[in-house]
Amino acid sequence: MTSSLPQHSSSSTTTTTTTTNNNNNNNNNNTNPPSSILIVGSGLFGLSTAYALTRRHEFINTSITVIDRSDPSSQSTFPSPDAASIDTSRIVRADYADHAYAALCDEAQLIWRQQDKPIDLGAQGRYHETGLLVVGDATSAAPVADPPVEGGASESSHKKLTGMDYARKSWENVSSLASRDPMLAERIRELPNADAICEVLGTGGSSGAWGYINYNSGWTDAGASMAWLYEQVRQTGRVNFIAGTVESLEHDDTGVTGVRLQDQRVLTADLVMVAAGAWTGSFVDLDGQAVATGQVLGYLNITEEEQEILGKMPVILNLSSGLFIIPPTNGVLKVARHAYGYTNPRTVHFPPLPVSPTATSNCLVSIPRTSLHDPDLVIPAEGEADLRAALREMTPLPGLVDRPFTKTRLCWYSDTRTADFLIDYHPHWKNLFVATGDSGHAFKFLPVIGDKIVDCIQRNCPPEFKEKWAWKEGEGAKALFTEDGSRGGKPGLILEEELLKARSV
Repeated sequence: MTSSLPQHSSSSTTTTTTTTNNNNNNNNNNTNPPSSILIVGSGLFGLSTAYALTRRHEFINTSITVIDRSDPSSQSTFPSPDAASIDTSRIVRADYADHAYAALCDEAQLIWRQQDKPIDLGAQGRYHETGLLVVGDATSAAPVADPPVEGGASESSHKKLTGMDYARKSWENVSSLASRDPMLAERIRELPNADAICEVLGTGGSSGAWGYINYNSGWTDAGASMAWLYEQVRQTGRVNFIAGTVESLEHDDTGVTGVRLQDQRVLTADLVMVAAGAWTGSFVDLDGQAVATGQVLGYLNITEEEQEILGKMPVILNLSSGLFIIPPTNGVLKVARHAYGYTNPRTVHFPPLPVSPTATSNCLVSIPRTSLHDPDLVIPAEGEADLRAALREMTPLPGLVDRPFTKTRLCWYSDTRTADFLIDYHPHWKNLFVATGDSGHAFKFLPVIGDKIVDCIQRNCPPEFKEKWAWKEGEGAKALFTEDGSRGGKPGLILEEELLKARSV
């Protein structure tokens, strides 16, 4: 995929209250396209898949329905403001320690960079190639969580990549990718010490002991990009959008047949795809493969003078602390932490679909807690302290470090152990496909991920991702922390416990 996503002339969307279940005998070995597909979730994975399906000739006779708790006909509620894919900004980088993801983003960036036409994805301020400053601290080891009370020792007790390890492997990968083009290669430069990092950052601050600048990376306006994607889907006239909250998956003895909504409507389809991000575990028992984790974000209003200074900085990402700052726009500065995050274990009223038809589902699930349903929700004090530390270190302008946040937020990841996505058919339930495990780094792949997911639906997963994205059985007894070397903070934090600490001060 090396050109802009094509446009379609149709401008209408058909809304229905149910999908057609013409043939419920599909099984996971049948490669014939299903007559109907129901996608649960209109975030990055769900919406990009719906779009990719409309562009595949094999699915020309397939009805496609997307169900989401937000109403696509209402600009005030769609997309849902607490979805992970909706925000002021997301980093777009081929800067990965893993070569497969580096190459996949390199492919996506060919499309992000196309901005000649207003309709291009990267146009109208949706993509900014300001550069990415990748740094690591000179630490000896990554933090280790306390072992879980039950279920054996945590995998994190073994040696993992440190942030510095990740940064150096990333440097090797992006340098290799850029070596094919002298113009790209010239935009990457090693920064051997804190002074060199400070000079490139240009804010008077610094971070890390070693790093590099990659001016081939940048950031995207996530909310505007998702609005762009929704408009492309809407214009196809092929996708039915339904507003409703999924209560549970409907199934028979061997397969999933559809979903039940809170208003007791039942929607059926030949293939059900659950792409509900951090909410996926509420509907499907993921057998310990993915868990919802909350990540802290803070936003500050800045002055015109501060905008003039900070607007020229590159994105800075410290892979040891997980702290990062994205250049401000329109007088708003965002600071965040890519960390182990907080879990929010809750006993759910409607148990998720069990691992197999003969199993019993675990009702204790980490469920996102957001300000949409809890307007008084604030980020924990330890998270805010880390964000303040990032401001003090990276952007030490007078009066900025202690300025009150105008807004804070918990952004919820669907985290996997290795930070690999989970994109596969369920091994024990027919007609069920799962696309989740974003692990906080999926958004940059918006131009290409839908096509890759449809490849997987057609059982043609890209070879380099076949094992990475596969359903992995027997994960449930292991403690789940993402250990790819890019996470900061402390593993094992429970959201409610951290919030109570602040209240008791």
